Amino acid sequence: MLTPVFRVGLRVGLPFALTFGGASLWLSVPENQTLVTDTVADIRASIEERPEFMVNLMAVDGADAPLSAAIREAVPLDFPLSSFDLDVEDIRATLAQMPPVQKVTVRIRPGGILQVGVTPRTPAAIWRTADGLYLVDVNGVEFAQVSGRAARPDLPVIAGEGAPDHVPEALALVQAASPLGERLRGLVRLGNRRWDVVLDRDQRILLPSENAVRALERVIALEGAQEVLSRDVARIDLRLADRPTVRMTQTATQEWWRIRALNLTNE
Repeated sequence: MLTPVFRVGLRVGLPFALTFGGASLWLSVPENQTLVTDTVADIRASIEERPEFMVNLMAVDGADAPLSAAIREAVPLDFPLSSFDLDVEDIRATLAQMPPVQKVTVRIRPGGILQVGVTPRTPAAIWRTADGLYLVDVNGVEFAQVSGRAARPDLPVIAGEGAPDHVPEALALVQAASPLGERLRGLVRLGNRRWDVVLDRDQRILLPSENAVRALERVIALEGAQEVLSRDVARIDLRLADRPTVRMTQTATQEWWRIRALNLTNE
């Protein structure tokens, strides 16, 4: 009985065993379990609902009124809320999936404010489809529909299969065609391979699949020197770099044949 092990067991082990056994016996009663659970819940609630842990409102920065309203609708929160009940990362992931949002940050700011910082997508072009007109950014991401061309006259119009996948090239072509001014109506992607430049008066410039910008610049230079696009030309075909062709309008073709017939008659 005087060995160290026995004395440690008597001094520590026996009280622990008695305490553990008594606690286990007490907790085996369902009413006592409920009492403990309720007590822990009350203590936790008293801590989480302290004023310094409460979030009273959400502030959205960087978004216009429609996007801000869409964000609040996507994350419907009933304030005030305890910060312990907010999953900031889940909120951020939800907002990041919204098409108009390019980047988003979410944090709880001192003063009980849920701060949402948004970087919206910048429209680069209008994509015309069979279903309507849509805004796309420079990466070709479709994120909003527009009611009509007049809603965004500052943006170029693109159409055709795969057009959103080549927005940077389309913008380069629009820049090259800037001397044409308001005559430019848009760009059409053909076979997801090349572009047609569409002008007013139903004129088109058929560009090659390679070096399209350089080919268009040649036409612009030709227009400045000889005003070829101001004539009765329907198509300028540059798909074959070594053999560009010009197609006249039907009226101009008929007039040409009429004049030719008159010359043959006079001969």
